[in-house]
Amino acid sequence: MTSRETITGHTAGEIADSVRMLLERGMLRADDALPPVRALADELGVNRNTVVAAYRLLAQAGIVVARGRGGTRIADVAPIAAEGVAADTVLRDVGSGNPDPTRIPDPTPLLPGVTGRPVLYGEPVIDRGLAVWARDWFAADADAAGDGTDAHLTITGGAVDAVERLLAQALTRDDAVALEDPCFLASIHTVRLAGYRALPVPVDAEGMTVAGLEAALEAGARAVVVTPRAQNPTGASLSAERAAALRRVLAPHPYVLVIEDDHFSLLSTQPYRSIIGPGHRRWARVRSVSKFLGPDMCLAVTASDPTTAERMSLRLGSGTTWVSHLLQRLTHALVTDDAAAATIAAAGAHYAARNAAFAERLSIGGLPCTAGDGLSLWIEVPGPARAVADALMRRGWLARTGDEFRLTADEPSRHLRLTVHDLDDDEADALSRDLLAAALTPSRKV
Repeated sequence: MTSRETITGHTAGEIADSVRMLLERGMLRADDALPPVRALADELGVNRNTVVAAYRLLAQAGIVVARGRGGTRIADVAPIAAEGVAADTVLRDVGSGNPDPTRIPDPTPLLPGVTGRPVLYGEPVIDRGLAVWARDWFAADADAAGDGTDAHLTITGGAVDAVERLLAQALTRDDAVALEDPCFLASIHTVRLAGYRALPVPVDAEGMTVAGLEAALEAGARAVVVTPRAQNPTGASLSAERAAALRRVLAPHPYVLVIEDDHFSLLSTQPYRSIIGPGHRRWARVRSVSKFLGPDMCLAVTASDPTTAERMSLRLGSGTTWVSHLLQRLTHALVTDDAAAATIAAAGAHYAARNAAFAERLSIGGLPCTAGDGLSLWIEVPGPARAVADALMRRGWLARTGDEFRLTADEPSRHLRLTVHDLDDDEADALSRDLLAAALTPSRKV
């Protein structure tokens, strides 16, 4: 809807409110063009700068987007795909990205020991025992993670919460963020919802690419979010050579915020390799417990430079001031318990073995596949992945295509992300047969 007569107002605020009202009433929809600045200013009898200011207010609120010669248009608020089990389906879900619940340590025996004295307002926000353990955890990778001697700890309600707060304390709407492409779904959602500009950095078998990061920095990236190992969805982990090359690229940009999301941490079969150099000034390393203690344990530990930590604490202070000390104590109890540690180690070995076995099934059947690190497999297929996923659906499987993880969509994805570690041998055999038939049959109508 583009009729100038429906937009009213004489100030920037009034004009912006008028557009909001039209959108709420359904008179404007996604991708509708707003009138050109000059035309609307003449129609309303106001200065052009007033209309420019109104459109800027709408852009800052994420209501409109500027598309150059395409004009100013109502933003598309289409929902973004999310991780997790698909609801209301009779299909076997092999796209969830979830850990195996039978491989998560049972907290029940440890619960009585974490109650203790209630924590009151004004007391330290980080449990002392968890802080000591976390410092040792990060210190174990100090050689790989640059100069961590001044690292400050922050506890948040999970890795996604940490990344959101880290970006918010450093960026404003329309700032650019370098993201891996393909990318973790929650990172795409965080950047898009906050109004930042995502700059795609391709990922290959050794992780984030050097040329891609160089291009993003040249395009004005003010933050970089990278996964050092078990990149989701590809399973790629940084090689030593790649990490060193990325550190060299970042060296001239010490104030670009670098966030390392080490989500797989204790479960990973790969060493931790950092792109944060010794002289970098703005950095953070985020480690969540959700993969090895379960998604319901919403806790992540962030080690960062002092300035970033201070700004992040201010962001926490304006909302959820601290993460429950009961949750912190339970986390500490689990990660320092011998039985829980053995369960975590066995889980990491299980995920690696099951993924490798399934990849071997596919390779033997004529579809080359290499298992990376992480909970899922990233499988390249000869044609558009959507057609393969549709064929699998007809066989009773719900798969996730690579299209959902991409920042650039020049052409259909040729990848599937499958979560297969919880399949028994018979189920894995059945899925591999169906996938081979779907991917290697010319018409893919199987």
